[in-house]
Amino acid sequence: MHDKKPDELLKRGIIELGLTPSKEQINAFMTYLSELKKWNKAYNLTGLQKDEDIIIKHFLDSLLYLKAIPNGEIRIADIGSGAGFPGIPIKIIRPEIEMFLIEPSRKKSAFLNHIIRQLKLEKIEVIEKRIEETKVSKEISSFVDIGMTRALFSIKDFLKKASHIVKKGGVLILNKGPKIKEETKMLKIIEYKILTLQLPLSDIQRNIIVVKI
Repeated sequence: MHDKKPDELLKRGIIELGLTPSKEQINAFMTYLSELKKWNKAYNLTGLQKDEDIIIKHFLDSLLYLKAIPNGEIRIADIGSGAGFPGIPIKIIRPEIEMFLIEPSRKKSAFLNHIIRQLKLEKIEVIEKRIEETKVSKEISSFVDIGMTRALFSIKDFLKKASHIVKKGGVLILNKGPKIKEETKMLKIIEYKILTLQLPLSDIQRNIIVVKI
């Protein structure tokens, strides 16, 4: 078990990812942690209760996606965002990214709008719809560069459901467990790459798969 305070633990994990967080960014994560726990009592946003688990398995796990995201001002849709993962942690670290959080649950969308206000985040929008109902030039002004998810989509399902909002030449990014080999067997004609990464402060390995549209 880690015996550090939550902010120190988070900072150590972010540094392990090769990033240098500012004091303001660490403070934003601590507000996020506090609000998530507060709202969780009524809204059941996460099964994780301990600070350490939320920091490692939600915050740092979300930041792993940055290994697959190019630099610059890009547009990203976080599909099935839930309590904001991976979209909000990425937005805290990379404020220049334009972010869309697509989440059909009213309760979860209410939390997302609340935390965006609390953290004073800009260029970020909650779309309270299922991905299949989300349309470019209606809910989203134009195609995004990246569609990403931590939700339990299969790669094949995610391609089918989310490709219509991603520009040609853009990518879909998913975080997959040990069954990734079985799933990628079905992607014979599709260009993809797999990043096998260590989750900071843990012995857990993650497979980030990047699928080209």
